[in-house]
Amino acid sequence: MFRRKLTALDYHNPSGFDCKDETEFRNFIVWLEDQKIRHYKIEDRGNLRNIPSSGWPKSFEQYLQDVNCPFTVEERQESVDWLLGLAVRLEYGDNVEKYKNCPPATATETEKPSDPLIHLDSSNPDFKAGVLGLASLLKIQRHDDYLVMLKVRTSGNRGLPVALDKHILGFDTGDATLNEAAQILRLLHIEDLRDLQTRINEAIVAVQAVIADPKTDHRLGKVGR
Repeated sequence: MFRRKLTALDYHNPSGFDCKDETEFRNFIVWLEDQKIRHYKIEDRGNLRNIPSSGWPKSFEQYLQDVNCPFTVEERQESVDWLLGLAVRLEYGDNVEKYKNCPPATATETEKPSDPLIHLDSSNPDFKAGVLGLASLLKIQRHDDYLVMLKVRTSGNRGLPVALDKHILGFDTGDATLNEAAQILRLLHIEDLRDLQTRINEAIVAVQAVIADPKTDHRLGKVGR
């Protein structure tokens, strides 16, 4: 389920990696920290490198906390996906000159633009892990249907285009795509809050009109008894 990110990071076995295999999983985490993330100093990686140790899960739990991963050791697939996203981002940061001159992929004349959501496979483990990660960061209630967690209320009128780079997210998921999705969801949430406030204001005005005191409200056209 992690093949594309593992391939991007030049992992030796991107198609055969099995995070459920305890030994392979522990070796993978050591490789990821040693070669890509490098959050710890070399001399501080001893506990993580001690793969046979019965205390390794505790060391890994501490590692997740140290890199600010939002997932726990029990959420293995989600934590692996998050760490891979972090590694990809750091890999790009280390090789920005190498990648910035790469020509962007262009669509052929026969290709027509389409809605990318059409091609989403909600049963794909990568998709599930990404949605769960985003839901956890944004404090969205989990649902058995992963697509439900992505649904938002749409309004009848189209708004003006928004430059996402001008809006600070406030946290980093470690994945550029998730960061952008989080920004969009946050802006939509703010829009909903504004709409709710407008409705509340309208309700207050309506209630005031009903219970207004004729002694002080000149709109009623008469003075109180």
